[in-house]
Amino acid sequence: MKTRQFLVAMAAVLPATAFAQTADELKADATTPGDVLTYGMGYGLQRYSPLDQVNKDTVGKLRPIWNITISSDRGEEAQPLVYNGVIYTTTHNATMAIDAATGRQLWRAAFEYPPETNALACCGIVNRGAALFDGRLYRTTLDAHVIALDIQDGKELWRSKATEIADGYSFTVAPLVANGVVITGISGGEYGTRGFIDGWDAATGKQLWRRFTIPEPTEKGGDTWPGDTWKRGGGPAWLTGSYDPDLDLVYWGTGNGGPWNPNVRKGDNLYICSVLAIRPKTGEIVWYYQFSPNDPFDYDGTNELVQADLTIEGQAKKVIMQANRNGFFYVIDRENGKLLTASPFVKDINWATGINLDSGRPIESEEMKKMRETGAPFVVVPSALGGKNWPHMAFNPDTGLVYANTLNATMHYEPIAPEYRQGTFYLGINFLGVNWPDKERGYLKAIDPLTGKAKWERPYEIPSFSSVLTTKGGLVFSGDMTGMFSAYDADSGKKLWDYQTGSGIIGQPITWESGGKQYVTVSSGIGGVYALFVGDERLANVPTGGSLTTFALGD
Repeated sequence: MKTRQFLVAMAAVLPATAFAQTADELKADATTPGDVLTYGMGYGLQRYSPLDQVNKDTVGKLRPIWNITISSDRGEEAQPLVYNGVIYTTTHNATMAIDAATGRQLWRAAFEYPPETNALACCGIVNRGAALFDGRLYRTTLDAHVIALDIQDGKELWRSKATEIADGYSFTVAPLVANGVVITGISGGEYGTRGFIDGWDAATGKQLWRRFTIPEPTEKGGDTWPGDTWKRGGGPAWLTGSYDPDLDLVYWGTGNGGPWNPNVRKGDNLYICSVLAIRPKTGEIVWYYQFSPNDPFDYDGTNELVQADLTIEGQAKKVIMQANRNGFFYVIDRENGKLLTASPFVKDINWATGINLDSGRPIESEEMKKMRETGAPFVVVPSALGGKNWPHMAFNPDTGLVYANTLNATMHYEPIAPEYRQGTFYLGINFLGVNWPDKERGYLKAIDPLTGKAKWERPYEIPSFSSVLTTKGGLVFSGDMTGMFSAYDADSGKKLWDYQTGSGIIGQPITWESGGKQYVTVSSGIGGVYALFVGDERLANVPTGGSLTTFALGD
């Protein structure tokens, strides 16, 4: 790979910064709002801020203070990070440091990857962000490399290759630094690959361990795969996990089985569509829970695993929560993997009638059983895009609610015999597309995590693929595909403020504080799976092009 460093400004003109982000700083990220050091605004991925200067009464005075073009015509899904007055963000082919006060670019490190890489990326040419630790910024590249940059000047410190892209592998994930180890998960579940999660030495880039998400026949769980189907069994790990430093457990979701046709791989197919609780130093699996055994519909288990402390039946529980693409909202004891609750959070689910809390398994519907037995076509709800796709929900401990952008679509599903060809989709289905209603293609919902029921919901005619942010100020921030960035009352859902950013928002808003003033930052830049594949004519005139905008209260 050829690398080009665009060092727009040298370290001498950078704002005064410390050279290290310690493990203690990362651990405290959720409660120290002056910086945003981790993906998810804290190891627990709550995307909640204790800041309240911008609140229900003042949000109407929110004004843009700067905007910067980030030189990309692809989808902008990354979450920015903030450290000592500098914002760090990524695109699919560049990393940038930006003065948080002025929006002035401090340095830009760009790179090139082989042109064939784009054809091997399933669902958009994107990157979801970076990690900070010990004076270094870590990111992945679409052609399956992990790199470390010096945060002072963008100089590349090390580069490690995870695998070959020719088989269909790629990286879009933001790394996670847990107990000093840089952790990444691979993409490529649609291409007949075998998923894995890696641990890398933070200082040198040496690979410390690899945890395949599909076991070999002699390993635990290997008997859930017939023959040699495990070799191309899927189980990608393309979305960043969460970390509990007190338990020293990383919670990482795994994706779909390959091919989608389940008759090729009869059995539960561990560990597809699961959450793995792993030790960050070794990759050892401490426990697992499988959401959708033998998943035929690409429901995955990769959606974000949000930590919370909840009271359930009078007992305090340390939990992880997931709004799974299969339409059910799960609450799991993060100490031992025991399923505590599982409730539908979208309507008209027809592949299962519920989740058995004793066994943890789905209760499959008669239609689902018929499809399995006969291969009959099935119009399934939710679609492969899920009741909720990857864009992150937020949990507000003040309201006890989860705020999430959900989807409303069906899918025509018919299994057929698959054919494996290197570097092409390996699905084994007659895919006739996702079917969307004319109106209300999605909702912003305030969800009770213990029941799955919505306290309030706001419909979208064009579904939102923006992540959500919530604050102690009683607000919920989210964007939409037309570029509108909005703030809502966390208690009622009433829209209180909005601003047109200029392109579709599919990224991850953050908020932070400097000099006693609260700021809100969001990226815009249309792209992603809906914009690429649905052909929604209402988006035809939404401009492409990435930018980053920061807001603060005006006079």
